[in-house]
Amino acid sequence: MAALNLNVLTENAVRLGARLQETLSEQTRDLSLRASGSAYLDNPEEKVKNIRKQLDSNSDREKLEAMKRLLALVSKGRNVSEFFAQVVKNVASHNLEIRKLVYIYLLRYAEQEPDLALLSINTFQKDLSDPNPLIRAMALRVLSGIQVPMIGSIVMLAIKKCAADISPYVRKAAALAIPKLYHLDSTHQPELIKIISTLLKDQSPLSLGSVAIAFEAVCPTRLDLLHQHYRRLCRTLIDMDEWGQVDLINLLIRYARVMLPRPIPATAAGSSLSFDVDSDLKLLITSAEPLLQSNNPAVVLAVARVIYYLAPQNELPKIVPPLLRLLHVSPEVERIVLTNLAITSSALTDVLAKSYIAFLVRADDPQRVKKDKVRLLRAVVNPENYPSLLREFICYADDADDELVADSIQAIGYIARVIPESTQQCLTALMSFIQSKHDVIVANAVLVLKSLVQIRLQQQQDAIAYGALPSTFSPLEIISRLARRLDEIRHPKARACVMWLVGQYAASSAAPDNSNGLTHAGPEGIAPWAPDVLRKTAKSFTQEAPAVKLQIITLAAKLLVLSPADRTIGLLNRYVFSLARYDLNYDVRDRGRMLSALLAGVAPNVLGDSDDMHEDVGGVVLRREQVRLVLFEGKSSAAEEPAATNGTLHSPFAHDDHGRFGSLAAVTGKWAGSDNYLPDWLEEGTESSLRDTEADVPQPPVLTAQSSAARSISSNSARPTPIVLTPTGGGASPAGSFSRQQEGAKAAYMDLDRFYEDTEETEETEESESEESEEDDGDDDGSHQAESSGEESDSDEDESEVEHLQGTAR
Repeated sequence: MAALNLNVLTENAVRLGARLQETLSEQTRDLSLRASGSAYLDNPEEKVKNIRKQLDSNSDREKLEAMKRLLALVSKGRNVSEFFAQVVKNVASHNLEIRKLVYIYLLRYAEQEPDLALLSINTFQKDLSDPNPLIRAMALRVLSGIQVPMIGSIVMLAIKKCAADISPYVRKAAALAIPKLYHLDSTHQPELIKIISTLLKDQSPLSLGSVAIAFEAVCPTRLDLLHQHYRRLCRTLIDMDEWGQVDLINLLIRYARVMLPRPIPATAAGSSLSFDVDSDLKLLITSAEPLLQSNNPAVVLAVARVIYYLAPQNELPKIVPPLLRLLHVSPEVERIVLTNLAITSSALTDVLAKSYIAFLVRADDPQRVKKDKVRLLRAVVNPENYPSLLREFICYADDADDELVADSIQAIGYIARVIPESTQQCLTALMSFIQSKHDVIVANAVLVLKSLVQIRLQQQQDAIAYGALPSTFSPLEIISRLARRLDEIRHPKARACVMWLVGQYAASSAAPDNSNGLTHAGPEGIAPWAPDVLRKTAKSFTQEAPAVKLQIITLAAKLLVLSPADRTIGLLNRYVFSLARYDLNYDVRDRGRMLSALLAGVAPNVLGDSDDMHEDVGGVVLRREQVRLVLFEGKSSAAEEPAATNGTLHSPFAHDDHGRFGSLAAVTGKWAGSDNYLPDWLEEGTESSLRDTEADVPQPPVLTAQSSAARSISSNSARPTPIVLTPTGGGASPAGSFSRQQEGAKAAYMDLDRFYEDTEETEETEESESEESEEDDGDDDGSHQAESSGEESDSDEDESEVEHLQGTAR
């Protein structure tokens, strides 16, 4: 019996479990459809073919499943516009979820199928009055997304209706629809401007960011429309959504640059300089500054743009810590932040130098990030951190990235130029680079050495102290080392650079000459290593690059001018010019022809003695001194240099960035149409009264007891017959009572009770005054009686007035 009961219980339990499982699975089917969204991403072809059938079904569940599969295919990049006709049929579905998905699908393909989308315009117009604000907003989005000019008027009416909607989400959709209509049909611009002016009055922060987008698209120059809303927009910044803050900040920056005065430096207070900042400009800066703590990098960059372009210079360091915080968000954000920090490096060198560790190059950094970091490290070099940065640059020179190697070697030359005490270390590193087996390292080292040699020699000629250098690292010693290692330098640009140095400073081994600053060594007047360079390069002339050939010809001409009587140099010149005459490169032929004509007065037989080579071309023949001046001083610092690096050793960033900070041009290097144009400051801003509103008008002060009484007294004094409450039994006139109140003897009467309480004191005072007046004026009894009768009549009138007021009060 016990076993039988146990079997029955087991059977019932199994049945109950199965029933519960069926009920639970049936009721959670919809929930599972929502939760397992990843299941729709796996769509075999048989399920895709079944979508059309599901869309035409009468079951809302199948339609919903079909729409989810369609949107999953859209997210994977597949074109599902073939189902457009079936989807449009469900645009008026009673199921809210299906309508939402249908609208999302229509937003994607309305531009591709405008004719079919026009069939459901009536449905969209009806949905503009739907109780659900989400449906109203999506209906307007789809309606404005149909790019058919013939429905421009319909979209215009829809925007007007939604701009006055009670829901801020619908008003936001109306603002976003304005640019679409403007690009579709620009003839509606006047009406759209009116709608924008209405939307600017919106008190909800949800829609103001979209209004800023519409303003920039339709009327970017009508900044006068913002006068009455400027202060409210500044105060609303903190409550807006993140991307709305970015758009509105960019708009307010343009407004401030056009309508507000520039901060003016005031008198220096101690060691810091103070600025006079306009109150409206200060409002924008203080309203935007808390957003530096935002989690959105775009918001932080927009606020940094406000401070960088609008705030006084003493507030610029505020933007550095928030931007450094963004370096660890993502590689993309790091790339943008580094570029913008590079723009600010010229103005914030001291602040950025304290955080130079954040700019050290990592092995896994992208190529562009490495380049930006090296440029930033180069910009923040100072006497305190240059040893560490110099070691970093020497390490970067061994990188596999050629651009990073070039930037690092140029940075070493920059350190040698700006920090004199580092010159010996920098030259040691650069001379070691010449022995490298990599052409890129050797070429860039030679280019930097050339620039340093020029600077050093110029400073010696101008008698400017550059710091004590060992004799082994004198400029001429550097040139001689480069000349002796010419065979190991294979890069065309580096070889051309060495030959230019040899020719330019071949006569710089003795005391400078008074005439032209050049020097002479021995009877020939040239350095001993210069002719050997010409001999080696003349031998390999035909195998050299065109840039090297040009410098070989120039070197030969310079050595001939320095020593025209030397037979070996003359023969080398004749050989080099003969090869240049028949070279395949026209630049080389032109250079040889020009220099041969220039040397006609120094060596007439430079091209040989035959008649076909030596022809009389006419013109002026220059003397040796004139030719020497042309060759050595004519273009010594500009175009004659084979690899001109003018500006290479200077600061890499200009102070005037023309509004690039925070714009797309800072990243791409080119101005784009989406960039926010930053106008220049005006000489004087507009009147501050243009921005005054009712909210800015000071409230009237609260009336106290004494102020209300004083106001009533002043208003009554202007009347021709003032009514003043006086004691009933006294003989003082109303004027006398008023004068005593002004003197502070009595407080102003607030009500009748206070008036009657003070009556007895007033009567006693008047009696004492009347007794004194009787003693002094005893001879005028008749006139005194007349005055008493007049006062009694006045007191009777006052009593009647008081009784009237008491009745009114009751």
